[in-house]
Amino acid sequence: MPHATSKLNAFPVFMRVEGEAVVIVGGGEEALAKARLIGQSSAKLRIVAEHVEPALRDWIAENGASHTAQAYRGDHLQGAVLVFAATGEEAADRQISQDARALNIPVNAVDRPELCDFFTPALVNRAPVAVAIGTEGAGPVLAQMLRARIDQLLSPSLGPLAALAATFRDAAERILPRGNRRRRFWADFFAGSPARAVEAGDLSAAHDAASKLLLSNTAFSGHIALVGAGPGAEDLLTLRAQRLLMEADVIVHDALVPEAVVAMGRRDAERLPVGKRKGCHSKSQLEINALLVSLGREGRRVVRLKSGDPLVFGRAGEEMAALREAGISYEVVPGVTSAFAAAADFELPLTLRGVTSSMVFTTGHDLKGGTLPDWAKLAISGATVAVYMGRSVAADVAGRLIEAGLSPDTAVAVVENASLANRRRFHGTLADLPSLEVRSDLAGPVMTIIGDAVAGANFSRSEPLGARKYQEASQPAVQGAQS
Repeated sequence: MPHATSKLNAFPVFMRVEGEAVVIVGGGEEALAKARLIGQSSAKLRIVAEHVEPALRDWIAENGASHTAQAYRGDHLQGAVLVFAATGEEAADRQISQDARALNIPVNAVDRPELCDFFTPALVNRAPVAVAIGTEGAGPVLAQMLRARIDQLLSPSLGPLAALAATFRDAAERILPRGNRRRRFWADFFAGSPARAVEAGDLSAAHDAASKLLLSNTAFSGHIALVGAGPGAEDLLTLRAQRLLMEADVIVHDALVPEAVVAMGRRDAERLPVGKRKGCHSKSQLEINALLVSLGREGRRVVRLKSGDPLVFGRAGEEMAALREAGISYEVVPGVTSAFAAAADFELPLTLRGVTSSMVFTTGHDLKGGTLPDWAKLAISGATVAVYMGRSVAADVAGRLIEAGLSPDTAVAVVENASLANRRRFHGTLADLPSLEVRSDLAGPVMTIIGDAVAGANFSRSEPLGARKYQEASQPAVQGAQS
C-alpha cells in the first residue's frame, strides 16, 4: 500500500520553454489536447501533420501556432526542446519517439507510457503560478479530478499577486535579513493587505501596501500555537492545524506524534523533539514551558504539536499558564482525541439513547489512591469510560471498578494505535481486562473504552481479549502431551 515514503518514478520539474520550439506530431483530437496544454505557455508551438482536423485547424489559426502540412520526417524535430507523438497510430508514435530520443529530445507519446520520457500533468494555471498534478500516466481521470478541486481553492487573483511579488523580490533580499524577518514579510505579503488589495482589483493600493510592509521597522512578535496532532493518522489533522504547520518557523513535537504529521510542516522549519514518551522523558514539563517562552520572545512562530487534543491529558494548561505569565501570544487548535478515534475504529457509539448519555475521560491512574474518584460513581451508573494509556493499569482499573460495584460482564473495547493502518482491536468484558497488562506485544499507545454502550460496537474485525488467556491456560497440557 502506498505511503508517505513511496518513491516517485517520474520526478516533477518545471522546464523553461519561453521562445523555444515544441513540436506536436499529429492532426487529430490527441494533438489538439496537447496543443491546448502547451498553448498555455510561451513556447513556439509547431504542429506537424499532413492533414489536420477542423477543430485543430481553427485552434492553430486562433493561437498563432505554426503548421507544417507535410508527412512526418525525422528532421521535423530539429531544434525542439520537447516533442509530442500524437498521431493515434502506435507504429508512427513509436518512430517519432525513437527519432526524438536519437536527438536527445524528451518525448511524450499520448496514451503510450512505455514510449514516454515525461508525462504531461493536469495543470492549474495562475501564471506565473502553476500547480501540476501527475500520476505517472496511471490515472489521467484522477489527475483531472484533483485539478478541478485545486482550481476551486486558488483565487483568480493569485497570478497578479505573484507577479507583484516578483517586483519586490530584489528589494526584499536587499533590505530584509535572511531568515525569520524576511519569511514573515512574505507571509504577510501573501496573506495580508497587499493580497486583499489585489483581490479587490486595486494593484496600485497593493503596491503601496507592499512598500509600507517592506519598510516597516516594527518588530515581529512571537506566537505559539498549541496544536492537536490527532491520534496518529495524518488525514485526521484539522485544516487550521495544517495551515499553522506550513506557517511555523519551529515545530516542537512530542514523541507520540508520527513523523508523517511532523513532515506536513515547512521543510525548512526547525524541528525540536521534546520526548515525553512513557519511561523516557527527554525534557521536563518545566523545560518545555521555558523553551516555548524563549522561542516566543525571539519572535518565532511556533507550533507546539501534541498527540490527540492539547486539552485532553496534554498538559496544555501548564504551557498556557507559562505563556500568559510571560506575555507571549498563543492559541489552541483542537485535535481529534484518541477516545474518538478508537470509538470510530470500533464503530462504537460513545453515547447511546436509552443506555448512556455521559462520558468519562481518565488515565486510570486516578484509581491508584485509597478512595475511588468521583467519576467511578458515574461509571457504575452507566457512563462510558475512556481510559488513556491504560495497558499498564488495566488490572487496577478492572479490579477497583468491579470492587466498587460495576458488573464484571460490562463490555470493553481496546484499540492499539487508534486510527492507524496497523491498529489492533480487542473486545471482551471488564473481567478480561487484566489480561492487557501481560500483553508485551502491545507496544503502541492503547485506548480502553468501558461501558454498556460498548456492546453496540462492531466486533467483526477484533479479537477476544480472553483468547490469549485461555490459550495460555491450555498450553502446559499441550506441552505435556508432546513430552
